[in-house]
Amino acid sequence: MALLRVENVTKRFGGLEALKDVSFSLHDGQVKALIGPNGAGKTTLFNLISGIDRPTSGHVFFRDEDLGRLAPHMASRLGVGRTFQHSKVFDDMSVLDNVKVGRYGRSHAGVFSAFLTLPRHRREEKAISEASLRALRRVGLGDRAHESAGNLPVGDRHLLEIARSLASEPTVLLLDEPAAGLNNEETAQLAEIVRRVRDDGVTILLVEHDMGFVMDISDEVVVLDYGKKIAEGPPLMIRNDEEVIKAYLGEDL
Repeated sequence: MALLRVENVTKRFGGLEALKDVSFSLHDGQVKALIGPNGAGKTTLFNLISGIDRPTSGHVFFRDEDLGRLAPHMASRLGVGRTFQHSKVFDDMSVLDNVKVGRYGRSHAGVFSAFLTLPRHRREEKAISEASLRALRRVGLGDRAHESAGNLPVGDRHLLEIARSLASEPTVLLLDEPAAGLNNEETAQLAEIVRRVRDDGVTILLVEHDMGFVMDISDEVVVLDYGKKIAEGPPLMIRNDEEVIKAYLGEDL
């Protein structure tokens, strides 16, 4: 059974149809890429999966749970983590505190315990800090935990966002253009981190324009064009698909 199922999803914004009857599945342990030109509907689909928006028709299932009926924080509690296309780093906070923001969704002590600094709250704060530091170490930022996040270069900001998502202990991680703005060395480092995260048991769906990165890291690729799925399959099949070449990849690839 698929871990995540997108079934006949359509999304309209007024008269604009951003997604048109899109279906695909994501299986446990996969790295699956979602590609297509700007305006193809990729971020819209991520918004539907993460609970930020609702399908006009169709369904998105995480295991047997219909994500279209859940708020984003409930989707996160179920195990859907996400990064964003544009950096959501809090520059005036430390690197560690940025990651702790992602961990607080799993906390249980409540406002009353926090206000009175009861033992339960102190224990949970310690556990949150430890889990957040582990997430930073997974992406290679453990030694920068107490620096200001505003001092991080672009590549490390991407890694910080991944660490913050990992701190919520996701089963599925949605990566929205994680290689944007990275040089070749940083992209290679990111690829290794994605593989390690996958090997640690996190299934990954990513949106990305760097085709070298996509073809290197992905088990399967889904291609969208004007909101429609035009192809799906292994990277080698996708790079040789004539419709995909015409719509997106270009003759040079």
